[in-house]
Amino acid sequence: MNIPNMNDLREWLPIASTLLRVAIILLLAWVVLRISRKLIRTFSAYMNTRADRPEDIRRIETLARVFRHASTVVISLVAGMLALSELGISIAPILGAAGVVGIAVGFGAQSLIKDFFNGIFILVENQIRQGDMVEICGKTGMVEEVTLRYIRLRDFEGSVHFVPNSLITTITNKSRGFAYAVIDVSIAYCENIEEVFGVMREVSVQLRASEAFSAKIVEDIDIAGVQDWADSAVVLRCRFKVIPLEQWAVRREFLHRLKEAFDARGIEIPYPHLTIYAEQDKHGNAPPLRVLNTDEAS
Repeated sequence: MNIPNMNDLREWLPIASTLLRVAIILLLAWVVLRISRKLIRTFSAYMNTRADRPEDIRRIETLARVFRHASTVVISLVAGMLALSELGISIAPILGAAGVVGIAVGFGAQSLIKDFFNGIFILVENQIRQGDMVEICGKTGMVEEVTLRYIRLRDFEGSVHFVPNSLITTITNKSRGFAYAVIDVSIAYCENIEEVFGVMREVSVQLRASEAFSAKIVEDIDIAGVQDWADSAVVLRCRFKVIPLEQWAVRREFLHRLKEAFDARGIEIPYPHLTIYAEQDKHGNAPPLRVLNTDEAS
């Protein structure tokens, strides 16, 4: 039976001690990471209970997601540097080399740096939150994720768009505070406009009194009046003030109910048509058009 040499044990003892310290650092980093995520979840849950509006809840969730990513990166970097230091690898040359490489990479990755700066300002200024309906760079959709580098949108068709923060110059947020469901209604020129206004008000009262839409509509209908004289219709414009993200549902339901009300009262919803007059004089007299038979046409 071979008995281990004491000299060999003395040689392996520092290595084992170093590996043990590295293992402890990694273990502590894992524990700190778990604790930080739990604290972020607990704090976000606590803030959600104190939030009064859905917009505040969405902002809390957005910031919590960003803080989780940031804490993961910071803890991983600190743990990695401490582990390298325990292994006898000097961090100073690595940081110096990283600084030189960072300058070189910075010239080629200016858009990436701009992504992070724009992302910070977007979050600090509360321009956008997870769950908002926004229009960015010509793309419209629901915000699924906000990071310091990009914003992920999903449109009505289910397509996912990743928009880098460096490309964002204007954000149109359709879900901030309240929204308006703007509706254009076309009627025939022969219809009485005031009668149609009355029907629109009746339908709006029924819509707001319904259980499904009473909480979605904030104010009564606002009828702007005659919006346009189209080729074959008089266009009337109205709008509803609604809670965020409900303007499309309110618009669809109002048009549905208004179509049924128009049908019940015989109000014409026009379609494009063309009236031809032959040799009409200034008094409106026009001779009838002759319909040619086959022999005459030939």
